[in-house]
Amino acid sequence: MASEATASAEPRVPLSRERVLQAAIVLADESGIESLSMRKLGQALGVEAMSLYNHVTNKNDILSGIVDIIESGIELPSRGGDWKRALRTTAMSAHDVLEQHPWAASLTLSTGGTRPARWHYMNGILGCLREAGFSAETTDLAYHALESHIAGFTLWTAQLQIEPDELPDLAATFVSELPDGEFPYLIEHVEQHLKERSAENVGAFAFGLDLILDGLERIRDVTQTRAEQARRVTGRDGDAVPRRGRA
Repeated sequence: MASEATASAEPRVPLSRERVLQAAIVLADESGIESLSMRKLGQALGVEAMSLYNHVTNKNDILSGIVDIIESGIELPSRGGDWKRALRTTAMSAHDVLEQHPWAASLTLSTGGTRPARWHYMNGILGCLREAGFSAETTDLAYHALESHIAGFTLWTAQLQIEPDELPDLAATFVSELPDGEFPYLIEHVEQHLKERSAENVGAFAFGLDLILDGLERIRDVTQTRAEQARRVTGRDGDAVPRRGRA
């Protein structure tokens, strides 16, 4: 009977770097990144903490590994097509991915180590901007504008952590604490959060993203127009075209 039980028992899944990192993601999702430790990770995997060091160097190695896994789920911008649509798709994807794992938003900015997914993400956005006609200098500014909106907005929403059914009571309590008649626009703003979003309302994140992309498009078009006008004035070889005198 004992031999039959042993034969029917499921074989133990070997420990691997991938298994360690996936378990770390589950722990971070359940309890927050602050609760992640080698001891708790070992307990979750059913092994001694020291066994983990055969697959990861240290906790920092785990952090860079799990954030790279998360960022690998971001859709990269397509090349050769509509650059605004491509960047919008990537930004929306990044926001959605990070919103599923709120702890990852801060790690994307603070964690070092080997991070291929991050490198592909950055290179994809930068390449999309350069191929759309932006200069290297404007591309640098545009990248940081986009990235600060993605990371900043996601960090902001992660801090709120308010369940939809809790919002009416929280709003009512907040408004009741305001002096009568002193903050009418603030109260109006609170009321907007309680309204059902219309079909035309794309949401705060997409609204801000579209403002950035539309602004970048205007900057690019103005820059290209000025460059074209300068070429017409100077001529193809760069020499100033002499003005004709009166006949």
